[in-house]
Amino acid sequence: MRNKFDMQLERLNEQLTHMGELCEIAINRATEALQQGDLEQAKEVMKADEEIDQMEKDIERLCLKLLLQQQPVARDLRQISAALKMITDMERIGDQASDIAEIIISEKKSETTDIQTIGQMSEAVAKMVRDSVSAYVKKDLELAREVMHSDDAVDVLFEENKHQLIVFIADKKGVQGKKAIDLIMVAKYLERIGDHATNIAEWVEFSITGLHKDSQVE
Repeated sequence: MRNKFDMQLERLNEQLTHMGELCEIAINRATEALQQGDLEQAKEVMKADEEIDQMEKDIERLCLKLLLQQQPVARDLRQISAALKMITDMERIGDQASDIAEIIISEKKSETTDIQTIGQMSEAVAKMVRDSVSAYVKKDLELAREVMHSDDAVDVLFEENKHQLIVFIADKKGVQGKKAIDLIMVAKYLERIGDHATNIAEWVEFSITGLHKDSQVE
């Protein structure tokens, strides 16, 4: 019985890893679509979001099956409950990437947009997503905590990006000013992705230690 349960837990790890990979791909494609003015790639991001939504449902069903059909011990309960929380954040990451794609499509942004801090933010948050899921699968507490610390750097990049674009808006009007406002929204979506990756890392910490940030005494 335990062997079957362990196999299903391994299946859970595989599905979470795949969902995390889909999120990372969506982030990268959304940023590339923005930088290259690629409307078709932006549409692919929105399709990927649908696949991420389906993965959330599939993993949720597997988690409930594990809870109802098996007899998990405390460690297993933490692992499964953390997975249920993690997929909610990953689904929202897919939404944020889709929101970036929607800006590109709705504004028909076919021109190249080269904002260095946007690219840096995208790379940073994609790595946070990848590392947070990897930390869960490998039960790597140190890696989970590195992800949490990485969020500070993303926040700094967001503030730098916002400041640069606000200055740009003050100097430019009309189409150029509207473009800068859209880029601030893109940066905000990336900043939120970093927050969701941090949430995932915090649930990884819970799955390993039994402690969650919100429940710890300051």
